[in-house]
Amino acid sequence: MTAYEIERKFLVETIPEHIESYSIEEILQGYLAVGIDDPEIRVRKKGKAYFLTVKSGRGMKRHEIETELVQEQYDALWPITEGKRVEKERIKIPVESVLIELDIYHGDLEGLKTAEVEFRSQSEAEAFSPPSWLGKEITWDDRYKNKNLAVHGLPE
Repeated sequence: MTAYEIERKFLVETIPEHIESYSIEEILQGYLAVGIDDPEIRVRKKGKAYFLTVKSGRGMKRHEIETELVQEQYDALWPITEGKRVEKERIKIPVESVLIELDIYHGDLEGLKTAEVEFRSQSEAEAFSPPSWLGKEITWDDRYKNKNLAVHGLPE
């Protein structure tokens, strides 16, 4: 089965008011395989859940397959990701008919804030009018893909 993710990604300069009223999740993710044209393969700890994800493609619509892991599987794979990791907090903010996922990065990426908005269709994504607190769109800027942030750090 092939699954797709349709999303747009933005830089965030100003965090919206009352951010403390939304749910916050700690995310640790590390990359097992990253390449220019190859699929990216990552493991992720999100709260108390663990996942293995394979993504390919670029831009707004990408292939994505995610499988839940048990902690022992995650723990066995995590050391392989040394030097290719991202640490962030994710805050889920409902805005009209969409959910905006605000990511606040830590560690080597401290200070970076991005937001992703996932959609049910390409036309819904194209019609989306971002709220004023979302900054420059970076959907097509590969430097801001998490795999590239994990390997190369902050874009210059």
